[in-house]
Amino acid sequence: MEKLFNQISFETSKMVTKQYSTSFAIGVRCLDESIRDAIYSIYGFVRFADEIVDTFHEHDKEFLLDNYEKCYYEALRHGISLNPILNSFQQTVKAYSIEDDLIQSFLKSMRSDLKKKKFDEQEINEYIYGSAEVVGLMCLKVFVKGNKEYYDELKPYAMRLGAAFQKINFLRDLQHDTEELCRTYFPILKNQPLNKKTKDIILQDIYKDYEQAMIGIKRLPNESKLGVYTAYLYYLKLTEMIEKTNPDELMKKRISVPNHQKLFLLCRAYITTKLN
Repeated sequence: MEKLFNQISFETSKMVTKQYSTSFAIGVRCLDESIRDAIYSIYGFVRFADEIVDTFHEHDKEFLLDNYEKCYYEALRHGISLNPILNSFQQTVKAYSIEDDLIQSFLKSMRSDLKKKKFDEQEINEYIYGSAEVVGLMCLKVFVKGNKEYYDELKPYAMRLGAAFQKINFLRDLQHDTEELCRTYFPILKNQPLNKKTKDIILQDIYKDYEQAMIGIKRLPNESKLGVYTAYLYYLKLTEMIEKTNPDELMKKRISVPNHQKLFLLCRAYITTKLN
């Protein structure tokens, strides 16, 4: 019966992924079946923590996050949790030797969202590392199946890809972060508004991240290359759309890639990876 419960736990993480992010779910579907559940479990874990700090405004967020962390470590220690998200994640952590400092860095960034509203250069670099780069590193642990030498080789590129994704999410969610959460993630916007000049500076930095990330994508195992490259193309398209959008418009609407373009990008990724 425990096997059935574990199956339900991973199915729950999969459901969370599909409901919260259709784009990420598409990318996971492009991974080899043998590693999909592990990636779903990572997404489920980080998604719920992010929900605590971004959404549950009527509740004691600090208590919820502290309790979430406590329950995770209890699950890790006992090898089981009645929270299906934590139950699936603790199994992935053990199976792929995901270091605890990655998880602690992630939780540190989540906690900074409870109190920090504006970031300087050093603070935002630390925040992006904890909120996005370490998530990419957790996934990389799965992709290389715990091979430390392979992991160390691809680590800097995975970090750059995670950073690029996070910065684009910041731009896309600028209205929500600024008006509803009162957060400013770009140090350049602390004392000046988003305009063509500041947006171009931000985008130049993101394109440099993409350039470096692509080096690592080419070196990924075949089991994960299509899924990661699909996500890369999707975010690259999103970046191009944001680049063409007037800064004032970014403060009024959230930019998204239409479904028909996602399908085109998926086909492009499939053909490109098959042709190597």
